[in-house]
Amino acid sequence: MSGPPPDASAQIEAQADTFRQVVAHLRTQIGCVFVGQPALVDHLLVAFFCRGHVLLEGPPGLGKTLLVRTLGEALDVKYSRIQCTPDLMPGDVTGTNILSERPGGTREFVFQPGPIFANVVLADELNRATPRTQAAFLEAMQERHVTVFGTTHPLDDPFAVFATQNPIEMEGTYPLPEAQLDRFFFKLTVKMPDIADLAEILARTTGTQDARATAGFGAATVREMGDLIKQVVVADPALQLALRIVRATHPDTSDAPPQVKKYVRYGASPRAAQAIILAAKAVALLAGRYHASADDVRLVVRPALNHRLIRNFHGEMEQISVEAITQSILEAVPEGS
Repeated sequence: MSGPPPDASAQIEAQADTFRQVVAHLRTQIGCVFVGQPALVDHLLVAFFCRGHVLLEGPPGLGKTLLVRTLGEALDVKYSRIQCTPDLMPGDVTGTNILSERPGGTREFVFQPGPIFANVVLADELNRATPRTQAAFLEAMQERHVTVFGTTHPLDDPFAVFATQNPIEMEGTYPLPEAQLDRFFFKLTVKMPDIADLAEILARTTGTQDARATAGFGAATVREMGDLIKQVVVADPALQLALRIVRATHPDTSDAPPQVKKYVRYGASPRAAQAIILAAKAVALLAGRYHASADDVRLVVRPALNHRLIRNFHGEMEQISVEAITQSILEAVPEGS
């Protein structure tokens, strides 16, 4: 089987080099503001270039908002932040029609876009918004448009929602339903920094320096990189591994390991397999390869399954973490086709 024409190969190589340059730029700029946790940053960037949405979970004060804001600042794209509260209405997110007076004295309704019309959208404490307002995010995330008074308004491309939630303070919150959780490409956990990183955070935030990210590249480059990722080839053993992992999350299948059968109520949907394969392609491209391997698949399984496995009563009562269940799946599913 012949490969692509020389001109096409050169173009792909140039695009791949640009992709690595963009990611290196973002890593550097984010590192100027957000301290440590390189794996978290890499997973965030992978999801973004795969045109996925990300759920960030962690206690307050660990820089979740700062991380997303810096991503928006490091790219020459439109960034917006929505602070979710119980009184936030869907129109506050999507926008609404306002009565506007025309030069001739006539009046007409004109659509005023809401903050969801941006390339990088931070939904801070999404679980504090009511289910009705969460549903407004759901349509935007899934359909990439919003509907106001029967009129559909397309969103910009790229478009990614980064939602944060605090796992500690649960009073006055509205837990995200499984259908909405499944719309997130990855769920990433922001952890407490170690001593060295904490010292660096204090040095940056209590001193005189004011680190800011420098914008580079733009929306057109991000779109090209998303299209490039889809062109990466997936080796059949890697594809089969992803499929078996997702199937093993379901307790009613013969492939499920004992921990899944004992502690899981519902497994992952086909969206999990889509996220795993796309993310594995991006990881391979960052490594300078044009085919995704089984190792690439294993690197992205955890963030893809973190929010898609629903524990049963026994799992919750015995406080078995989803991470532990995912690890048991990775250990149980063998390599090979």
